[in-house]
Amino acid sequence: MTIQASSAPVPRVRRRPQWPVAAGLILLSLIPVIAGAVRLTELTGGAAVTPQNARFFASPVPVVTHIVSVTTYSLLGAFQFLPSLRGRRGWHRIAGRVLAPAGLLAALSGLWMTLFYPLPPGDGLALFVLRLVFGSAMAASIVLGLAAIVHRDFVRHGAWMTRGYAIGVAAGTQALTGLPWILLVGPPDEPTRAVLLGSAWVINVAVAEYVIRRRATRAPETAPLDSRA
Repeated sequence: MTIQASSAPVPRVRRRPQWPVAAGLILLSLIPVIAGAVRLTELTGGAAVTPQNARFFASPVPVVTHIVSVTTYSLLGAFQFLPSLRGRRGWHRIAGRVLAPAGLLAALSGLWMTLFYPLPPGDGLALFVLRLVFGSAMAASIVLGLAAIVHRDFVRHGAWMTRGYAIGVAAGTQALTGLPWILLVGPPDEPTRAVLLGSAWVINVAVAEYVIRRRATRAPETAPLDSRA
């Protein structure tokens, strides 16, 4: 008996565009990056000292360190979400050796400013505590990510680094949560400001957890294909 080969066309696997996620993260990062550039210009250009910026003029090293490290971390980190680049060990390792120190500097300098700078007008105890919690969580996530890669646990490494990045770029989300309130209602009071900024951290962490779980569910589907490559 002759068996005829099936002539049914093999379905093509549609690959999603890779750039939208990275482009979105870069656009989100541009908000704090531009704000940081304005602050640096203010510090180096001899701007007038006001109650809002007096703490930066009194001790500029922490804020300059924070701005430079956050800019590097947020912009370079966006490219780690490109599968075509993430799959290249050379790129991933080189970028990671820049991102990990930059992320730790961003988190630690942010914690230093929270602890030792005077509270700016409009901030209160609730926002002080939130900054300590999420700044510490960002630093801890990066450290745990580094520990995971030392033990060759790539899945856990990616999860922790994703969490750290999500916290690190929350300043962009904070602009999105705060701006509508300012436009529609006006400057928020201390409790409202804490809620608006805190909600941005929560949103970013929730998105990070969604991404991490989505990777975990897709991994079993892609593993057999990878093993045959």
